[in-house]
Amino acid sequence: MAEDAQTAMARETAQAPEVVARMLRDAAPAMAEVGKLFHTQKPSHIITSARGSSDHAAHYLKYLCEIVLGLPCASMGASVVSIYRRSLTLRQCIVVAISQSGASPDSLAFATEAKRAGVPVVSITNVPGSALAALADVAVELGAGPEQSVAATKTFIASAAMAARIVAAWADDQAFSDAFDSLPEALADANKRRWLAIEAAAARAQSLYVLGRGPALAMAGEAALKLKETAGLHAEAYSSAEVIHGPMALIEPGFPVLLLAPQDAAYETNLATAERLRAAGADVHVVAGLDFAVTGHTLLDPISIIQSFYGTAERIARARGRDPDHPKLLSKVTKTL
Repeated sequence: MAEDAQTAMARETAQAPEVVARMLRDAAPAMAEVGKLFHTQKPSHIITSARGSSDHAAHYLKYLCEIVLGLPCASMGASVVSIYRRSLTLRQCIVVAISQSGASPDSLAFATEAKRAGVPVVSITNVPGSALAALADVAVELGAGPEQSVAATKTFIASAAMAARIVAAWADDQAFSDAFDSLPEALADANKRRWLAIEAAAARAQSLYVLGRGPALAMAGEAALKLKETAGLHAEAYSSAEVIHGPMALIEPGFPVLLLAPQDAAYETNLATAERLRAAGADVHVVAGLDFAVTGHTLLDPISIIQSFYGTAERIARARGRDPDHPKLLSKVTKTL
């Protein structure tokens, strides 16, 4: 690839704000159905089913369900149904299944099991008319269009934004709902941000921690995955609360740490963790304040953060001599059973 050629990952990351704007505009009918389903079902909890980047979007959904709705939300391993052939006792819940292709056999198996148990399924997919969408009670489409890069970017951002929009449809929270109006503009701003110090540190690193807490922990997981697959960098994601237990033993002078810290309820504890890691010798980079584009609601700020991060990850990959569009040993659609 020529040095000045733009990668598909960079192009598709830049498309995310427009994708989200269109998706939110077109989602009104589906959100009315989702809201009606929630108020009819009156679930005591939410269950998610997803893999890879989609599971990080589900992790984000989990925190929003618990923070905004006060409803427990758990990710279920699809292999319990698809491989271990176990029927599940599912009741008084809604299953949210997230899959870009809507074709993974284990996701389909789990959705089929939910339907057998009489539990409604909401699907979030990017392929119109997918098998998963056909199984769902309410099928939500991202409308992100084809994604050429193996590393999901615009589809993940759209999935996370849709997960948040679903929670808003379930919640009686006008401020949260209103915040979506300015989300595409914030994402366009976020796409212009550059984290030069982080790029320099990661370009020469052998290992790296990515930290977050609450909704930002989901984005830390996604960031670590992208650094592995696009840059060949051993990156691990941890809660900023958990890192000071076992993982802290690996900290040596100069060990790079990326901390995602929107100004939510965990902000002060995140900063305290950063200081503790610095005292241990870590090279800590905190994404906070002016480092990302604020969205108008702290629960949506993690989406803005990951929008900026994707540009950073793409540049880190190229700095390390990698082609971010074609990671080693990976393909675009992984059909796990």
